[in-house]
Amino acid sequence: MNEKTLDNKIINALKTVFDPEIPVDIYELGLIYKCEVTKDNDVLINMTLTSPNCPVAEELPISVRQSVEAVEGVKKVTVDIVWEPPWDMSRMSEVARLELDMM
Repeated sequence: MNEKTLDNKIINALKTVFDPEIPVDIYELGLIYKCEVTKDNDVLINMTLTSPNCPVAEELPISVRQSVEAVEGVKKVTVDIVWEPPWDMSRMSEVARLELDMM
């Protein structure tokens, strides 16, 4: 499997994970800051949450890891929560803005 195909499959997997309080996936919300695939097909993900007090702070990274682990070709997945830079609404995609009627 080529690198671009694997990257697309990982992005599609990330788009299946939703913050339960917001009807938009975490990828379009801009919560994924880094998604790197190593030469061994390990995946390193840096993500944030909409708030440090997010009620799903423990569950969301587990959901992210599990969804990416399910992608064919992916080996080990590491998900780290980062707080810098802080998330704000400017990180959302146009898709997210349209979905949330924020255009």
